[in-house]
Amino acid sequence: MILLQYTLIYAAVLIFVALGGMFSERSGVINLGLEGTMVFGALGGAFVLCLLPTGTSGFLIVLSVILASALSGMAFSLLLAVASINFKADQTLVGTAMNMLATAAATVIVKSFNNARSGGTNPSAILDYIENREAFVFNIGGLELNVYMVLTLVLLFCSFVVLFKTRFGLRLVSCGEHPQAADSVGINVYKMRYAGVLISGFCGGIGGIIYISAVNSQWDFIYGVAGAGFLALAVMIFGQWHPVKIALAALLFGVFRAVADTYSSFDFLVKLVPGEAYKMLPYMISLVVLAFTSKKSRAPKAEGIPYDKSVR
Repeated sequence: MILLQYTLIYAAVLIFVALGGMFSERSGVINLGLEGTMVFGALGGAFVLCLLPTGTSGFLIVLSVILASALSGMAFSLLLAVASINFKADQTLVGTAMNMLATAAATVIVKSFNNARSGGTNPSAILDYIENREAFVFNIGGLELNVYMVLTLVLLFCSFVVLFKTRFGLRLVSCGEHPQAADSVGINVYKMRYAGVLISGFCGGIGGIIYISAVNSQWDFIYGVAGAGFLALAVMIFGQWHPVKIALAALLFGVFRAVADTYSSFDFLVKLVPGEAYKMLPYMISLVVLAFTSKKSRAPKAEGIPYDKSVR
């Protein structure tokens, strides 16, 4: 039961972040900054969890935290949008810089917040943080579930419909495949790429708060989100930039990540191999999967290529 719970919540993180990366790359912008986007989204949501007093309505807690995380992620993703779309900077370098900036900035902000209240510790805020997280949890037949899991199903359905069944989605895809052709029929490539990056920030920010509040249960950000953003990139590539395949890939990766965190609950796993091997398992699996599938991956043709309206 505990393995299933961990698998579902890890899969929720990976699905949110991978779908965010999918929208960005479908528009033609490589988003390697998903790790940093997760950190900033988690930071915004965690502050709301801390600052809302105990006893606040559960609905208000859920709504406020999700909005704060989504808006924080979108604000941070604007760095990538401006740099890569307006200034045509190298998208790989920008994403890498965003990851480095986010973890360092979040660590400084949280330490400053704690130092400003109660001389380095803030027990009341931590208590509110722990208490308010319970608003997201509910039980069905003895299985502990989370509101985030429900939101993941909603996002998965909406992503499929938006990407393949709406005019917006088809235009977004065309900008990632052949932006010059899209521009020739009146589609504003710059606006569509901004939309893709902002959707990426929206999803990545929520993925960050899921990781911090439901998976890690910490908000000191010393280790950021421990590589979850890069695992999501692997899920996106393995899922071929398709929502349904991404969901299946996330469940696969989620199982291995769940095993890494719950192996001590199973005696036969403890005796089988040393615990350190289980901790490495998700990252080893991601390397193996990408090694065997990357040759068959078909990324959007124009991803990573800055669009210049004057070039045909």
